[in-house]
Amino acid sequence: MTKPNIAIIIGSTRATRFADKPAKWLLENAQKRDDMNFELVDLRDVDLPFFNEVASNLWVPSQDPKAIAWQKKLAGFDGFIVLTSEYNHSIPASLKNAFDQAYKEWNHKPIAAMGYGGVGGARAVEHLRGIAIELMMVPTRNAVHLGGGEFMKVSALGANGEMSEVDAVLQPSLKAMLDELAWWADATMAARAKTA
Repeated sequence: MTKPNIAIIIGSTRATRFADKPAKWLLENAQKRDDMNFELVDLRDVDLPFFNEVASNLWVPSQDPKAIAWQKKLAGFDGFIVLTSEYNHSIPASLKNAFDQAYKEWNHKPIAAMGYGGVGGARAVEHLRGIAIELMMVPTRNAVHLGGGEFMKVSALGANGEMSEVDAVLQPSLKAMLDELAWWADATMAARAKTA
């Protein structure tokens, strides 16, 4: 069976974002596995306009070339891990816009998350799960949360901390998340192949 292709999507596009440290850690650790392929997808590089189509591409083909390119990119993945900060109890606007710019390309694929912030991005991750269900995705139960004291150890507010300082704390939740993602990726790939 073909190994699932998984996108690790960096959801924040702010110039001063913290995301780069956990993104590097997440990719390096995920790539130690041999049951999935991983690619880092940075929304900064996608340069999506705000959603301004007639309707979702479920109903009407998109017109904006950047949205169409994004949809083609997403179509090549069998699952996703979203790295999200928490802004006002939710996900960044850049990430929500990226979800809105496609529909069919998200369908019947698993999605996991790593959140960061004061409470580990827990409210953003929970909000993300509701969005994923509407997009007919399979959100995983397990997630990675970098919050509280661990976040302070590695954030810009800390003393030039590195993710290695919190690695041992995060490894159990990372393993649980990746194991669950692999299971759902295999299951949904098989189901999509039946109905293709």
